[in-house]
Amino acid sequence: MVDTTPVPLRRLLLVDPCDECASLNTHLPAAGWKIQSVKLDQSSLPDSDLGMLRLHPEHLDDLNKVKALINRTGIQWVVAVPPSMLQLPVASRFIAEWFLDYHTLPFDTSRIHIALGRACGMAHLRRRHLHPATTREEFVFGDSEQARALQKLIARVANTDAPVLVRGESGSGKELIARSLHAQSLRRGAPFVAVNCGAIPDQLIQSELFGHEKGAFTGAHQRKIGRIEAADGGTLFLDEIGDLPLELQANLLRFLQEKQIERVGGHQTLTVDVRVLAATHVDLEAAIADGRFREDLYYRLNVLEVRTTPLRQRREDIIPMARHFAQLYMAEIGRRPRNFSAGAIQALLQHDWPGNARELANRVRRGMALADGREIEAADLGLAVSSTAATGTESLETSLLRAEGEALRAAISHNPGNMSKVAAQLGISRPTLYRLLRKHQIRRRAQK
Repeated sequence: MVDTTPVPLRRLLLVDPCDECASLNTHLPAAGWKIQSVKLDQSSLPDSDLGMLRLHPEHLDDLNKVKALINRTGIQWVVAVPPSMLQLPVASRFIAEWFLDYHTLPFDTSRIHIALGRACGMAHLRRRHLHPATTREEFVFGDSEQARALQKLIARVANTDAPVLVRGESGSGKELIARSLHAQSLRRGAPFVAVNCGAIPDQLIQSELFGHEKGAFTGAHQRKIGRIEAADGGTLFLDEIGDLPLELQANLLRFLQEKQIERVGGHQTLTVDVRVLAATHVDLEAAIADGRFREDLYYRLNVLEVRTTPLRQRREDIIPMARHFAQLYMAEIGRRPRNFSAGAIQALLQHDWPGNARELANRVRRGMALADGREIEAADLGLAVSSTAATGTESLETSLLRAEGEALRAAISHNPGNMSKVAAQLGISRPTLYRLLRKHQIRRRAQK
């Protein structure tokens, strides 16, 4: 009996083809491939399942252009190369770093469709693993119960014009929350101006906030528009408000009350329409008691309050956030995306994160730069698996329980809202899955 099952169509993007590539157009369509040929500098690229670059000597003179193409498409790539180019160190390093596979020219037409089929399957697996279907906001804030509560609170207060005080530990994403409040507000089309009150010298901060006129003081050679005026119509974010000097606190309070400012050295009163968001990691109530912060300014700023949760208290967000940062820094570092090894994931989950999301971002950036293999290892992140786990002194029961919980969280992260897929990935039934969720006190997500 003849098998009439249709061959699934797979799309191959062929970049800068050569004479040897003509054989692909003859043999691959019968194996279910659609070939689309383009030039490297072509601005518009068709959707594809797999990319193939015919590496030419001139490509080696501008590898950044090839890297930009790979990053722009977001797909996995293989390379076609003459054997002589593999002897060049710059070419071999580039191929090992950026490509899923390579094929020497001329093509072995009897095997190429099998090799490309394997590469396409691997590309689909990597795309699922490296780019789980999660929105950017979920990546940024995570998907734990605390993170979802924070997202809902931000959505509720974003459309008001009332001041918001964002409180939390250093590095816990306070500016990110402020930017999200602005992005979801009616002022999102207007400027967002951020000021770190603790990073500006005391003698300059009044000029930075309120601006100055020409000749107002030595060195004032021309008029300067202050940060408050620059934010007119939009949002002003005052980070580390607890570090603002007392004399400037009085000026800021007057602005919040009257919505008017005067530039330093000027006499004209300017009306400015801004929404003020402030953030601090210090105990403002203690600062008020010590006389370091004005109580009346505190109540002006703290109309609405948003508190961040330390990263160590929402560990199920760590891995999704790490993967987000890896994608974010991929283009900056100029390397293809890497996944985290099992040891790196264990080290990430065991670390206490005193620097919160900022520390996580910095460690991922370091790992992206230092990783030599296909995966980012714990050592690349500057982390080590705990001595308990390393020496094997942890009891077998404890180790299995922890591994079981981590497997559950990872599967849920890869299949958000779909318990059937979570159970299938883990190889268990749905009743068993629900029993394990109760056992580990993991909240089941709503079906999407």
